[in-house]
Amino acid sequence: MNKFFTLRDGYGTVQALLPDNVSQRFSLDGLAFESILRVRGTVQRRPEGQANKAVPTGEIEIHVSELEVLNQAKKRLPINVKDHNRAKENLRLEHRYIDLRNRDLQHNLRLRSQVIMKMRECMINDYGFVEVETPTLFRRTPGGAQEFVVPSRKAGHFYSLVQSPQQFKQMLMVGAIDRYFQIARCYRDESTRPDRQPEFTQLDIEMSFTDREKVIELIEQVLRKSWPYRDNPISGSFPRMTLADAMERFGSDKPDTRFGYELQNLSAAIGTQITVPAGVRQQDFRTYGIVIRAAEARKLPTGLKKTLEEIAKKSNFCKFTQSKITPDWTTGPIARLLGQEAAEALSAQLSLQTDDLLLLGWGKQSYVQNMMGRIRLAAYDALEERELVPKRQSHAHNFLWVVDFPMFSENEETGQIESTHHPFTAPHPDDAAALTGFSSLENIYTIRSQAYDLVWNGVEIGGGSIRIHNSQLQRMVLQDVLRIEHAHLHHLLDALDSGAPPHGGFAIGLDRYVALLCNAASIREVIAFPKSLDGKDPLSKAPVPISEEEKRIYHIQVVE
Repeated sequence: MNKFFTLRDGYGTVQALLPDNVSQRFSLDGLAFESILRVRGTVQRRPEGQANKAVPTGEIEIHVSELEVLNQAKKRLPINVKDHNRAKENLRLEHRYIDLRNRDLQHNLRLRSQVIMKMRECMINDYGFVEVETPTLFRRTPGGAQEFVVPSRKAGHFYSLVQSPQQFKQMLMVGAIDRYFQIARCYRDESTRPDRQPEFTQLDIEMSFTDREKVIELIEQVLRKSWPYRDNPISGSFPRMTLADAMERFGSDKPDTRFGYELQNLSAAIGTQITVPAGVRQQDFRTYGIVIRAAEARKLPTGLKKTLEEIAKKSNFCKFTQSKITPDWTTGPIARLLGQEAAEALSAQLSLQTDDLLLLGWGKQSYVQNMMGRIRLAAYDALEERELVPKRQSHAHNFLWVVDFPMFSENEETGQIESTHHPFTAPHPDDAAALTGFSSLENIYTIRSQAYDLVWNGVEIGGGSIRIHNSQLQRMVLQDVLRIEHAHLHHLLDALDSGAPPHGGFAIGLDRYVALLCNAASIREVIAFPKSLDGKDPLSKAPVPISEEEKRIYHIQVVE
């Protein structure tokens, strides 16, 4: 009717009204959506009964006096800007410059900027940190994630994009930059892993003359100061849990503590009646259970059984069963599996009642803990979906420090020793003597490190450690324990030989953390120009072939 239109920018929308005397001068007919306009007019209250309280500007409108089309959009854009029924993600990524106009992406990117600004202010103004930019082009570092290789003009010589500024920040400590941070870009070739980006951002921190307590206190304060929701502020210190406790109670090194249904260790009650899976030593054998009480169990979807069995099928060295409790349960089929005596002991320990559902897993300790942790989450998802339990709040303050990680772990595929975090992590003070005098591989896995992870609502949002600052100890870890050829680390080892202060640090994964703050389904929703699931860029179509001339300059020959 050539009367109304809505103007939208990065801050919201407003209704514009063309009065009769103005509508004769301007025609909106044929003007494409998403065109860029400049409007002059007066802000006026909407007529009685026409206010729209669902939008912030719903009580006012602009009475237009002047209207200018600065740039007309083409008639049919490849995607529409709307909150619901949006285009498929790949199409939105291809035309991200239009997709960015969506309200949720505007909110996410602006909130991200606000959080990072407050983190910077806290680090610099409150704690005297120095922001230092470290190189992106570095040398190959064996071990860890797959790195991106960058060719140089020298035949057969390559840079690598840094996985993290780890070595640089340790050398900054040697160089007396005693409080360092940066908003660091990191690169890992992990395109096959879900919800990962080949390039990502972290708040990277390192301090000299520090210990675990000081690092933890700093990180808690940075999160408190940068928390964007003033009506729901973070208060108090975050609780702590050892890794052993987290695995024993929740079956995860990043436990979601917003709900119960904790694992129950049933090894003593069951004894040795149950068959130990092949390849599991008796001393590593454990049994865990989770009970869903009758009131909820009766209403569970029938498909849950298959879901849990699928999880169990993917778990090595362990077995799983689910059993509904009946009046004669201790003499029924479960007795053939456990023996009647063990079934009765189990029933007594768990106070089982008719129609309760028992989820039971047994096998190699770490494997069965992991399996039962995944089963716990899947079972709660099903309960939550049916509204049988309280819904988990996305901004609940369930922050948790997980501490006392083992310094070394066994690679599940190769059986080789590897660092649980990275080779520069210092041993726990109580276990330092055991490391320097280790005599067998059995002992090596009991040595704890000074590593610590921060978990929020079941998601790891950061990790750090106190570092090894003694070059002899660092060489011994690399050479004698991990058996890593370390010529490529000569610069770091030389630095540690040059008078390195005790130091430690932390890194917060900003993409993941901001995605949680925004309640976003994926980290791609908080990154302006993300890559797709396969690591490609739908916008520019990168990676792309290069010319023969460029191949010649960089000594590249393509082999199919």
